[in-house]
Amino acid sequence: PGWLTGGAAARSAALGAVAAAIEAAADELAALAVREVGKPLAEARAEVARTVAIWRYYAQAPYEPSGAVHEPAVGPGLLLTRRRPHGVAGLITPWNFPFAIPSWKAAPALAAGNTVVLKPAPEATACARRLASLVEQALPADVFTVLPGGATEGNALVSAADVVSFTGSTTVGQAVARATTARGIPVQAEMGGLNAAIVLPDADIGQAAAHIAASIAGFAGQKCTATSRVIAVGAALDPLREALSEALRAVTVGDPADPSTVCGPLINEHARDQVSAAWDGLSVLAGGTVPGLPGWYAAPTLVEKVSPGHRLLREEVFGPIAALLPADDLAHAVRITNSVPYGLVTSVHSTGLDTVLHGLDQLDTGMIRVNAPSTGVDFHLPFGGAKASSHGPREQGRAALEFYTSSRTYTLSPAQTM
Repeated sequence: PGWLTGGAAARSAALGAVAAAIEAAADELAALAVREVGKPLAEARAEVARTVAIWRYYAQAPYEPSGAVHEPAVGPGLLLTRRRPHGVAGLITPWNFPFAIPSWKAAPALAAGNTVVLKPAPEATACARRLASLVEQALPADVFTVLPGGATEGNALVSAADVVSFTGSTTVGQAVARATTARGIPVQAEMGGLNAAIVLPDADIGQAAAHIAASIAGFAGQKCTATSRVIAVGAALDPLREALSEALRAVTVGDPADPSTVCGPLINEHARDQVSAAWDGLSVLAGGTVPGLPGWYAAPTLVEKVSPGHRLLREEVFGPIAALLPADDLAHAVRITNSVPYGLVTSVHSTGLDTVLHGLDQLDTGMIRVNAPSTGVDFHLPFGGAKASSHGPREQGRAALEFYTSSRTYTLSPAQTM
């Protein structure tokens, strides 16, 4: 209760202090992400910078209006709405963004006046502990707590928290949604993606290939927003096949501590084996090999002639692999995009605004990025998907502040009628 009643200024100052502490430790945190989860150094540095920006953004939130005043229908008085925190926010986070995802969940929860218990993925425990040490220095005792562990600890948190935010696999996320819904508490779950890039014939093919290659191969494709299906419309197919294959072959694969590395190792042996099994028996245009490097590497891979029932077109394979698919026209491309159980993000590449606008509303996708990689995220806007990709309200931006609070309506009438 003291965290909320201490006032907006105290919460704002504390979140600003967290941002400053993370910024001061930026080099150390980036190096830790490289060592623990194999994130390439350039991406690790960018993640830490984004983490700082997230805390600074939400440091202003305590000062924003928390409700509205309305006129009563009859007689004197006031009608008020006011958003209040739920209490304890239980946050369950993955390993692939060990600083940014815990931060974009925790910062708005704290700004709204909740306390936080963070259960990180076991693979990113060291990153979570170091982040927590920086956060705890700026906050009162017991306002932010880390709960390391696995499924047992996660289940305990889901059964006790007042509001739950989850990012991870679809299977676990759906279980979290069922458990929290049964308890009648707010929940959001961000889960898998099977994201498509649609390339129209009028697109800048070179630019589109560069964007898509980055979305396939960056951090070895270990992002829920990575591109895993490339849909070439009509005459775009042949030039895109050549340009994208060339772009993927040019991707630097190697030691994540090397600043020039784009595609580092996968998180473990099982993840690498899942990728290599996915390209087995397919027509490989680029990659399709396991580099002879120490660690769990897979070359950025593009395949084609993939049958509709293949797992690459039905399941999320968390790695640097994508399928090239032909489409007759934009309507056909939209049908292909919408044919999978997921709907997180779609990138559309075209110089024709009319064509793009015609197709945008037909996509059953939470986020659409035009002439941009699928992997970009703007933390001041809502983040989330459709179908099996997301459950519940959106993350990030002002949407997160609404999720971590509930609206109350107050009726104020005079004690005595004048």
